[in-house]
Amino acid sequence: MLTPLRAGLAWAGLAEMRLLVTGGAGFIGSNFVHRSLAEGHEVTVYDALTYAGNPANLAELDARSDYRFVHADVCDGEALVGAMRGHDAVVHFAAESHVDRSIVDPARFVTTNCEGTATVCRAALEVGVDRVLHVSTDEVYGSIDVGSFTESDVLAPSSPYSASKAASDLIALSYHATYGLPVVVTRSTNNYGRFQFPEKVIPLFTTNLLRGEQVPLYGDGLNVRDWCHVDDNCAALDLVLLEGKVGSIYNIGSGNELTNRDLTDRLLALCGAGADRILEVEDRLGHDRRYSVDTSRIRALGWAPTREVDAGLAETVEWYREHPDWWEPLLAEKVT
Repeated sequence: MLTPLRAGLAWAGLAEMRLLVTGGAGFIGSNFVHRSLAEGHEVTVYDALTYAGNPANLAELDARSDYRFVHADVCDGEALVGAMRGHDAVVHFAAESHVDRSIVDPARFVTTNCEGTATVCRAALEVGVDRVLHVSTDEVYGSIDVGSFTESDVLAPSSPYSASKAASDLIALSYHATYGLPVVVTRSTNNYGRFQFPEKVIPLFTTNLLRGEQVPLYGDGLNVRDWCHVDDNCAALDLVLLEGKVGSIYNIGSGNELTNRDLTDRLLALCGAGADRILEVEDRLGHDRRYSVDTSRIRALGWAPTREVDAGLAETVEWYREHPDWWEPLLAEKVT
């Protein structure tokens, strides 16, 4: 039987914390790990190293005394409890996250995203950590034609991926409501930056263009996404971890809304390629038209994005241009 935590436990928001980061070898997770270590925290990365978990993202950290790595599955409760003991907080990134893969194999997404989140919450309850930050996505809200979703809006996910993330959010929040687990949830818009596996649109298009290949543009290319640089997102996550209200949800987005065609045009220009490199393909099943979230709540904590989208895209393309040794070995694993 699970035992509720004592009510009223104070969160110190320590300047130097011991963090367990699940999925810390992935895209956003590894960027968050680098940030956390730079801020003086001790970090344990817990990662199963599936296709998107890349040890190269963390290779430069191996010699540090304030960092360690645990290779284990997020659904392994015994391993999680063992790794989690002695930590102040858990930051839960571990998830299957690619919509196209979820259409092919939805069961894997339910296992990792739903069962995995429940396992993390059970372990955190047993260990008695001071804070659990559950990292989620704006895709749980579904599509919106005009305006922006607030944190209290009804969830209407369209894909097996977004449905599994919506369920994981509710699982995490239920552990707060039922057992008093100190959970906070974030829902971020599309991220971009270094270390992103080259199946997502920006690294996929960039690496294709750098190799002289075409880029597959779904449908009419007018689907709209809000692009947030991963550094801005990690700053927001850090703030919510320290100052977010337990049991609350925080939307994170930069307000940089672009159609997929607008984004493609920018990447073509940055890579010195022409429109003949666009390959128009049949639209994806259940492809949401537009995502947009209201970020008033996170901004009230003092966060604001600092990265302008064109400069951020230019920096990102240059990183991939300079690091073919990072992405070329991954190409066999991508879904196009």
